[in-house]
Amino acid sequence: MADLIVHGGKPLSGTITPSGNKNSVLPILCASLLTDERVTLLNVPNITDVEKLVGFFVDQGSRINWDRGGGRMDIDHSTFDAARLDGELPSGMRSSVLLFAPLLQRMKKLVVPTSAKGCSLGIRELDPHLEILEKLGAAVSHNGKLTMRLKGRFRGARHWPDYMSVTATENFVMAAALADGESVIINAASEPHVQDLCTVLEGMGADLEGIGTSMITVRGVKKLRGGTFTIHTDHHEVVTFLALGAITGGEVRVKNSLPHHFDLINRSFAKLGVKIEYEGDTALVRRKQKLVVEQPFTTNLLPKIEAAPWPYFPVDLLPVMIALSVRAQGEVMFWNKVYEGGFTWMAELSKFGAHIVVSDPHRITVFGNKPLRPTVVEAPYIIRAAVALYMVAASIPGKSVVKNADTIKRAHPNFVENLRSIGAQVEWK
Repeated sequence: MADLIVHGGKPLSGTITPSGNKNSVLPILCASLLTDERVTLLNVPNITDVEKLVGFFVDQGSRINWDRGGGRMDIDHSTFDAARLDGELPSGMRSSVLLFAPLLQRMKKLVVPTSAKGCSLGIRELDPHLEILEKLGAAVSHNGKLTMRLKGRFRGARHWPDYMSVTATENFVMAAALADGESVIINAASEPHVQDLCTVLEGMGADLEGIGTSMITVRGVKKLRGGTFTIHTDHHEVVTFLALGAITGGEVRVKNSLPHHFDLINRSFAKLGVKIEYEGDTALVRRKQKLVVEQPFTTNLLPKIEAAPWPYFPVDLLPVMIALSVRAQGEVMFWNKVYEGGFTWMAELSKFGAHIVVSDPHRITVFGNKPLRPTVVEAPYIIRAAVALYMVAASIPGKSVVKNADTIKRAHPNFVENLRSIGAQVEWK
């Protein structure tokens, strides 16, 4: 485990080019298993989760050529050998479930351990994935190990899941792409990374309708082809560096910022007194923003930021806004409508001197602009929570330590190098 040593209190200013989206590249990598033709990916982020998937593919005989510095990856699964798979999927990454549909399509039988049932954010159930596979014609049984079988091809079907699950939606479209007949998922997730996967599948020859909506129709085709695809910018990283500029009083520009995804995110910034501007597709936050919580017209209610499945405010970005609110004048409530473990790290924030009231597992109120002090905090195994702890430390003069912060590397390649490029004094130790 690695610690971040932070010397804070200095405005961070400069220009950042964000990396490719972790949450896009992982399902797209899994979808590459649906063809034996070459798939080339550009702007691939050099992160640990990608490393694990690539190692898994190579272990099964696939040929992968990854230029980590240039971000290019050439994938050839024509030599994938199902006999090598011993049931162990890549460990330490919840997105391993994204391999279910592609591996079952390729192997017809998949047996895996069932130990991965949750994460630091709370319980993440396997049931939605298994329901989808069964609905589309797979047989699923559990007797100490999880066994999935597919006779021939998946079969087209209509499915209406209980809630909008990103990974379950992604498993559905990957299974349905090569199914016999038409499939429809109602209550589908529509996050930018789900859209990215669907667009890549279309580029491989899949027939999809309704991308970006809550109802996706997939007409199965007999074969998918290869192709060259560019991984889009990570909107989480765009928000992170804009917020770092705002919380330290600096001026930060972020290139390739996908402005069409940011209307609601920018309104949430504005609730904390931060104005985001654009020069083409470059987003920027001006120096010395006055962090003041915007008061609602209905004055007997607390200002609030609610996070839920897209197109709500993204739940993964809630920690970044919480960090900003610690520095803002006023009170604001945060409502995490997804994870029951999303606020377990509030005690760490309070070590800096932040004033936070935890109402229940899903709601907190932050009383901002209290005196803060540098300190040592412990990062949870939640990427953006570790980032948020760094943000607060970077805004406080003096030396702070964010212990066990290397979970950040799961999503942010060259995090420290990017920080140093905009003037941060920070290092891994």
